[in-house]
Amino acid sequence: MPAGRNDRAAPPRRAGGYEIRFASKDAADGWEELARVASNALRTAWEAIDSNPLTPTSVDRHHRLKAGYATVTVKGRTLEQWQYEVTAGGRIWFGVDREEKVVWITYASTRHPKATD
Repeated sequence: MPAGRNDRAAPPRRAGGYEIRFASKDAADGWEELARVASNALRTAWEAIDSNPLTPTSVDRHHRLKAGYATVTVKGRTLEQWQYEVTAGGRIWFGVDREEKVVWITYASTRHPKATD
């Protein structure tokens, strides 16, 4: 659905940068939840992912996932999967399509993912 009156405006892709998209409705809903409870931290995460999703500036918060979570398939493509720790429990997982220059948000939540407990 195209943006309309009163909808939030997302920043456009920077020249040479990555486009950031949601891989699922759950990821988009989780993003909105993070925006409600940790907007400043989410903005910091967005800027880190937008500037260079493959080169962490904060290795404590931004790193590649391991083992069975190291890759994710989005639209038939197998991508490296990374994580950004937004808050103590809040996480964003994202796959990076280097060829298309798209970052796919695959998970976003204020809670730590149960899959990695």
